[in-house]
Amino acid sequence: MSRAVRFDEYGDVGVLKVEDVEPPQPAADQVLVEVVAAGINPGEISIRDGVYKEQWPATFPSGQGSDFAGRVIEVGGSVTEFAVDDEVLGWSDWRSSQAEYVVVPADHLTHKPAALDWIRAGGLFVAGVTAFASVRAVQPAEGETVVVSGAAGGVGSLAAQLARNTGAKVIGIASEDNAAWLRSIGVTPIAYGEGLEKRLRDAAPDKIDAFIDTYGSGYVDLALKLQVDPARINSIIDYAGAKKAGAKTEGSADASDAETLAFVAGEVAWGRVLMPVAAIYPLEAVREAYTELGQRHTRGKIVVSMQLARDAGRQGPA
Repeated sequence: MSRAVRFDEYGDVGVLKVEDVEPPQPAADQVLVEVVAAGINPGEISIRDGVYKEQWPATFPSGQGSDFAGRVIEVGGSVTEFAVDDEVLGWSDWRSSQAEYVVVPADHLTHKPAALDWIRAGGLFVAGVTAFASVRAVQPAEGETVVVSGAAGGVGSLAAQLARNTGAKVIGIASEDNAAWLRSIGVTPIAYGEGLEKRLRDAAPDKIDAFIDTYGSGYVDLALKLQVDPARINSIIDYAGAKKAGAKTEGSADASDAETLAFVAGEVAWGRVLMPVAAIYPLEAVREAYTELGQRHTRGKIVVSMQLARDAGRQGPA
């Protein structure tokens, strides 16, 4: 048997549990991976709460999680790109990565760069490809000014740096506590809250060329007030606001491929993009991990480590 996160009904973190399950078996085009680390993401909270049950209904008992990194244990008969003991990172479309073992199609994997640690590799997929898609959607160019809301979060921190790497000036909206960190990665920090519109105009007196919204809460409307072309506004969360404005909503679904994941992994591995890690939890503490994520004030990613759980020994269901 192996351990995996499960929930049997929609609800808050209290519905989450860690159970013994049968290890998955790979089909001919699939790969079985022993998971070392798996990321958690805000969208998973909304799925578990039932907010998205019309768009993405859960089938109970439901697993959880997309991001993961680990070692190949077994490959299907038609798989030639990977071999046993390869170190990989990838994603699951079946809400199954928060587990000791996961099985996915071979095209959902890429080799882990040797310079990329397990924790960042395990938490990279959703944030990484979403950030990539967001930056690509607004097409920043050298000398332009781009604003990123939620600039210290999992997606926002990566998007801000990918935009910076195009040669654009990046203004990051975040709490004052994150100002020094944003400056350290070449991003101009602006505190959210009352007076934000004026602070942004003061920071970019000529023009704001593009706006990436990773937080919601009216930032699409703010971008319009700042006279940003709707074609260069992208929100990964405010779908209604973006639709009303004629803005874009490109995210992980628009960049979920192994080539994009490999590119972002390389950027992080070699330090061209820094990926902050807010916290690491063992698998059995998955409730605590999502409780912290739900506060929406973390700098970077929260990651669940199966290795921590193995080192600590099994302590029973969460």
